[in-house]
Amino acid sequence: MWIERARELYERAIYAGDDTVPATADRELDAVEAELSLARGRILHLRFLTGQEADPRELPLFERATRLFRELGDRRGEGESSFWEGCYHQLVNGDLDTALPLFERAAELAAQAGDQATLAEVLRHQGIAAHRTGRLDEAREKLTESSRLRREFGLPAGVASNQVGLIRIAAAQGRHDEARALADEARALADSCGATRIAAHVEEARATIPT
Repeated sequence: MWIERARELYERAIYAGDDTVPATADRELDAVEAELSLARGRILHLRFLTGQEADPRELPLFERATRLFRELGDRRGEGESSFWEGCYHQLVNGDLDTALPLFERAAELAAQAGDQATLAEVLRHQGIAAHRTGRLDEAREKLTESSRLRREFGLPAGVASNQVGLIRIAAAQGRHDEARALADEARALADSCGATRIAAHVEEARATIPT
């Protein structure tokens, strides 16, 4: 545990005279702080998504995490926290001009780090942005690729969540049979993993398909 490691380093410096300890301890504690800032920011974002007021601490936590990860040379961490900064600007502030470059940076870092989970999240939110601004073909492409990645690392609820958007896009483009097939698959996926909130969203999307 990190607190035990910090104590161990302190004792090494005091008793053994290891002058390298302060730099080592700073780096290791910065890594802990970065992960903790990211985790706290995600929980505050969750509260916003479930109907609470936006918390002004959220964005500074993500920004702090990004800064620390960058200083540590941790591309995976920086990519993930950059994505969450983008989420804040997209969903809380409604500011796509700020969000989209952050998503691009997050995608670049996630690809370099081989972080498929973050890349799938970025693609999803790029797809959401494209959908909301009427670029349906681009939205379909992004959400489909996000779903492919989510299938690969075993996130059926995430696939079903993406398919909510794909159902609405297919319905809007007149591909009604495809929309119904997507709705059936999404509902089955949601039911298979107990994702009741997503199942409800699937049924809301199904209702947009012309009969």
